[in-house]
This record gives sequence, C-alpha cells and structure tokens, in this order.
Amino acid sequence: MTAVLLANAVLWPVAVPLVTAALCAALWRHVGAQRLVSRFGTLALLCVSLFLLWRVVAAGTQAIQFGSWAAPFGVTFAADRLGAAMAAITGLMAVSVMIFGLADIRRREEAAGFHVLFHGMLTGVNGAFLTGDIFNLYVWFEIMLITAMGLLAIRRTRAQLDGTLKYAVLNLFSTLLFLLAVALLYGATGTLNMADLGRVMPTLPPSATLTISALLFLAGFGIKAGYFPLFFWLPASYHTASITIAAIFAGLLTKVGVYACFRVFTLIFAADDGLRGILAVMAAGTMLFGVFGAAVQWDVRRILSFHIVSQIGYMLLGLALATPAGLAGGIFYIVHHIVVKANLFLIAGAIHRASGTFDLRRSGGLLKRSPLLAVLFLVPALSLGGIPPLSGFWAKFMVIDASVKAEAWWLVGVALFVGLLTLYSMTKIWMEAFWKAPVLPREAARPVPAPMLAAIALLSTVTVVIGLFAQPFVVFADQAAASLADPSAYIDAVLGPGTAAAPRTAP
Repeated sequence: MTAVLLANAVLWPVAVPLVTAALCAALWRHVGAQRLVSRFGTLALLCVSLFLLWRVVAAGTQAIQFGSWAAPFGVTFAADRLGAAMAAITGLMAVSVMIFGLADIRRREEAAGFHVLFHGMLTGVNGAFLTGDIFNLYVWFEIMLITAMGLLAIRRTRAQLDGTLKYAVLNLFSTLLFLLAVALLYGATGTLNMADLGRVMPTLPPSATLTISALLFLAGFGIKAGYFPLFFWLPASYHTASITIAAIFAGLLTKVGVYACFRVFTLIFAADDGLRGILAVMAAGTMLFGVFGAAVQWDVRRILSFHIVSQIGYMLLGLALATPAGLAGGIFYIVHHIVVKANLFLIAGAIHRASGTFDLRRSGGLLKRSPLLAVLFLVPALSLGGIPPLSGFWAKFMVIDASVKAEAWWLVGVALFVGLLTLYSMTKIWMEAFWKAPVLPREAARPVPAPMLAAIALLSTVTVVIGLFAQPFVVFADQAAASLADPSAYIDAVLGPGTAAAPRTAP
C-alpha cells in the first residue's frame, strides 16, 4: 500500500477531487450526502497534496506515465517543487473556502450542483499544475473553464449571467490562441511532452513559427491570468459570484495562467531580450492599471478584483527579469498572494454579513461592533500592502530586490509606487467599513458566523507564519526557481536519467 502511495503521489491531487466530483454527481438527489462527501474529499485533497509536496522535497521531481506508454509518447504527470507547491496551496484554499461555505453556501446552490462543479474545478486546477503535456494543459484548462462558468452562474441572477458571459467569451478566445500556439509548436518540434520540448527546443534555430507560437502562448495565458492589456474581463465578472466562489476564483484561477507562463517560458521558450522586454511592459501595465482601477471603486469586491490584476503584475515582473532571484520572488509572490487574496474576499463576505452591504459608502462602524473581524482584516490588508513582518513584505522585497540587482530601475519605481497605492486602497476599506460611524440605521452589526471567522483566521494565521518564519519559504522558492532556471532535473525525471544532457534533433 505504501509503495502504491509513493509511486503515484503525483496522481492523487487530481484523482481525489475527480472521484469526489463523481460521487457527488452520483448522489445528485441527496444534498446532505453530497455535502458530507464534499467535505471529506476536500480534507483528503489537502492531505494528498501535502503528501506530494513532502515527497518532492524528500526525493526530487516526481513523474508517472499512463497506459504503459513511455515518455514522450504517453500521457505524463510530473511535479517539481513549483507544481507540488501549487497543488498544496490548492488543497489549503479548498479547505478554507469550504469552512467559510458552511455559513455561506445556500442549499439551492448545493442542489444546483455546487459540490460537483467545485471539485470538478479543483480537478482542472491541479491537472494544469501537474500535467507534463502541453496539449493536456489545454484539456485541464477547459475542464477548469467549464466548471468555473457553472459556479459563476449557479445562482442564475442577471448580474451573474452577465459576468459569466464576459468570462466565457474572453476565455474561449484565450483557448483559441492557446490551441493555435500548440499546433504551431507541434508542427515545429514533433512533440507535445513538455520535458521533451525542453530537450528539443535548444537544438532548433530561431524561426517565425516558434516566435509566433511563443507570442500566442503569452496572449492566451495572459487573458487567463489577467495581464495588461487583457485583464478587463476579470473585474467585470468576479464580483458577481457568491463570496465562497469568488474567493476560490481570486486565489487560484488566475494563478493557473501565471503558472503556465512560468512553466512554458522557462522550460520550453528561453526568455531572450525581446520577450523579456514585452513581459516587463506587460508587468508594469498590469500593476499600474490594476491599482488605478481599484482606487476609484467603492464596491469592496471590485476593489479586490482590480487588486488581483495589480498584484499579478509583481509575479509577471519576476518572470520578466528571468533571473534566479526574479523567478524566486515571483514564486514566493504567487503563494503569498493566493492566501492573502482569497482571505480578503472572504473578509468582504464577512463585511457584507455584518453591515448588509458591499458598498463602502453605506458601511461603517465595524471596528466597534465587530472588533475581531477588524483585527482579522488588518492581517491580509497590511500583507497585501507589503508591511513587515507579514508575507507580503517578503514577497515584494524579493521581487524588488531582484529588480535592483538586474538594474531595472524603472520597474523598481513602478513596483514601489503601486505598493503605496495598494496601501491607499486597503486604508480606504479600513476607514469606510471599520473606522467611520455606521451609515445604515442599524444599532448593532449582524453577527458574523463562526465558520466565516474560522476560515478567515486560518488564512490570516498562514500569512503571519509565512511572514514571521520566512526563511524556509524563501529557501524553498530559491530551490524551485533554480529548477526552473535549469530544468535538467525535470527533464531527466520524465524522460530518464541523462536525457537532458543529450538532446535529440527534432524531426
């Protein structure tokens, strides 16, 4: 039994939510049974994801092949430090939002298929993080997209249907670009296995086909991640979802696009000066337009949605630098932001529960009426703004320090300026929702249910722990970045020892 668990460690973070979704579908008419299966499946997902992370740290990159077909011809799953960390943080987010959902998910949402769609989406997310095949990355993206659209429209309100339409149109266009990029890449290399692509690409001369393929990948992933100038669908759709769903979207879905960029533009395409310049401009635009958009909003969900965009710019900045320090900063930032952003959306839901509104102009008085919620808000808010000693300080420090070392001074200036405006937005939420006197004629705030506070406290604790004990997380990010900068260990794990050192000629 132990041997089976170890040999298939990379499979379980995909298999567990897939089986959970199937069981919930089989129990379609039994909402109570679905609920129990869903909760057990979520806890199991966290356990197997942490097991995979431990296995990768202890034994290196893990890879398995399906159907008795050896790589690069069969279907491959592979997990290095980055992939395993993303799967583990997915498990943590699933548990956190499921705890919050105990007080937020309505029975009619459950009857409409929430649990099936939720675990189906987790299957797609982890499949994208762990696949070793560029075409199967597209397949997992589509599973994630279909289930996410179902979750986005699950309450079937006019606003949700409008947001779902915007989400669907842009993401389907992204899919088209992705498929075109895959077709061009396959035509030039004759392989779809990402490790094999990493071995073949250095042997090929530069060509227009490969350049166009790289740009199409960047555009396709950029839409999914919310990069400038392709981000406008995100703040137009995320705020329409229920808070439980919006939190998991904010934490994970855009990061799948970011992860795909980190994987493709390190393992497959080298970041030359031209590509780095494009990435740098996109990173700066993403940071600036996102934070400016947040500054003029009053709906707390829209503020946070625009800040998803602005903070993704910091991650892209790490990739644009294309140095080990920059990649490490980007990886650390991804993990930090998933936790903090999901938590802020959960807090937005708690603010709505306490004050009855998402509009900051109509809120107020929560510092006195809900002091615990006020304290819990400060942790992710200050972390997002980069205040020490929280996780956001170290994330921003690593990215900006890498920019200084690369002498990218204009990017340093943009990153610092955006950090100040981020603090402005968080201060705005604090002053309007917590500090000022209540606007609505209500003597006491409605109580925030214990499951909501428990989920928020869990993620706030993670943020504090990462900040106070940053060293092991920084070391892990450095090691993950080193494996991206030198993918030979990943290639050898998938294709066999020594293959990275002996690339074959493409057909």
